[in-house]
Amino acid sequence: MSWYCDVAPGDPLHGPYHDHEYGFPLTDEAALFERQSLEIFQAGLSWGLVLRKRPTTVAAFDGFAVDAVAGYGDADVARLLADPGIIRNRLKVAAIIENARRIRALRDSHGGFAGWIAAHHPRSKAEWVALFRKTFKFQGGEVVGEFLMSIGYLPGSHREDCPVYARIQAQDPPWMTADPALYGPDGPAK
Repeated sequence: MSWYCDVAPGDPLHGPYHDHEYGFPLTDEAALFERQSLEIFQAGLSWGLVLRKRPTTVAAFDGFAVDAVAGYGDADVARLLADPGIIRNRLKVAAIIENARRIRALRDSHGGFAGWIAAHHPRSKAEWVALFRKTFKFQGGEVVGEFLMSIGYLPGSHREDCPVYARIQAQDPPWMTADPALYGPDGPAK
């Protein structure tokens, strides 16, 4: 999404995400779960809509605390689907709740979501998509690709001439340690 470097800087909605979050390494469990969930909500919609609804979505999902969301039941689903502050899609809401349960299970096998992701690095985009589809719900190629670019596991979040690129590079994101041939000349393999 390197075109984002052309449109996001200075934009009140997109600028802060572009400048301070997109592509930076991320390991906090709630933050990873939030980012994955936001990508699910974005599927078929605009990223601007997701960012506009982000504060109310975070509040509605208890700050994306994995244990809280994993414990959601029918009353919580009804509450969420009635909340105009979120993207109200039953399949997406159900997937996010189920993903919280699966992330919680990763604590036993990998110490958590961040450990699970790190244990499977490096992979091509196609390999990541297959792994995420096997492990989580609502994990298409765009959802997985954008999620992994947004947390520093796949290249392509910023152009090399973007000032943010140098700041990300200084944090040594995981994709920089992989063999560039894994991603191909144009970024992550499709």
